[in-house]
Order: sequence, then structure tokens, then C-alpha cells
Amino acid sequence: MHRRITGKLVIATHNPGKLAEMKELLAPYGIDAVSAGELGLPEPDETGTDFRSNAAIKAIAAAQATKLPSFADDSGIVVDALDGAPGIYSARWAGPNKDFAAAMAQIERLLQERGATTPAKRKAHFVSALCVAWPDDHLEEVEARVDGTLVWPPRGTAGFGYDPMFLPDGHSRTFGEMESIEKHGLPPLGLGLSHRARAFVKLAEICLEPR
Repeated sequence: MHRRITGKLVIATHNPGKLAEMKELLAPYGIDAVSAGELGLPEPDETGTDFRSNAAIKAIAAAQATKLPSFADDSGIVVDALDGAPGIYSARWAGPNKDFAAAMAQIERLLQERGATTPAKRKAHFVSALCVAWPDDHLEEVEARVDGTLVWPPRGTAGFGYDPMFLPDGHSRTFGEMESIEKHGLPPLGLGLSHRARAFVKLAEICLEPR
């Protein structure tokens, strides 16, 4: 039985880019959200072997610490020519200083080493797994993806992470060149294009009521 989110919600992230996107997605539902970072919660060790299990680890840790429903995302980029890397280690490739320019350069170097120089050899997809955990251990989990091609050099300064080198299928601009409302805004304002927006649509259907 699915459970609706009511009252206050903890967004279990310390990533300002993710926090901004999640707050925008939640805004139409009138949810009073506060982040794990704002509450001073520690970041749990992400020991899962896939996006879904890591999202659950973060949501459960925040729910147990705050006794409030907690919402977490685990997401990353999966590159076909790199055998799925960086995958769940996408954030770690950026290092402790969150240097995604260096992480993108590393991906490009590895693609060049493997001869992945044409669009057909540079396929990738973003994955977002969302989990809402309640203090009584109830979980709601969804997952979605968006497919695309990696470009070089990176284009655009919007978004965050690997957005500037990701060109979604059917579009001529990278995520780094798109305004936030275009990338992850939900219809009718946006296209619901991003992996996180697509996962959120699934979550909203089972857990949220428009205000």
C-alpha cells in the first residue's frame, strides 16, 4: 500500500545542486522541506551496489535521525563505452572538492583511449533513484533514466555535475545549456526531461497530492 507524504519532509542531501532541483520539484505540492545539510546531519556511507540501495541508505538514515519522512536521491551517469562507469561512483570521481570539470576530463580521456570518438560510441544515460523513508521503516522507491550522448568540449554553465557534456537524445543542447525549468520542470512549464524529473513524476503519482 502506497503512502502519501504529508507535513514536513527532510531532503537527505548535502549537494546544493540536488537540493535546489528537489525543492523546485516539491514546490507545487506545498511540502515543507528542510535538507539534511541544514539540520547538520552526517552523510552516511553509501555502501550499496546500485542507485536504489544507496538512495535507501540516505533516506533511512535521515528518517531515523529526525523521526520525519525523508526523501533521498542517488543518481549518476552510466557510460556504455566505459562498461557502465562511473555509475554509482559518479560523485566520487569528482573527488572531495567536487571538481566535476576534472571528472568530465577523466571520462573524455578514457573515451579517447578506447577510441570512442563518434557519437555512436559515446552513448550514456543518467539514472535517478528516489526513495522516501518513514521512521517506521516504510519505503517508497522509484527509478528513471534519460538517454543521450557525451560531447566534448563541455557546453554550458547551467546545471551541475556532468550536465555540460550530456546531450539528451532528440535535443541540440546539453543539460548544461538548458535552464532549470526546461531540464527538470514538470509540464506544463517544462518537459520533465531529466532523469530526476522523470523519477519524480513516478513518485508524485504514488506519494503526493497537488495543493
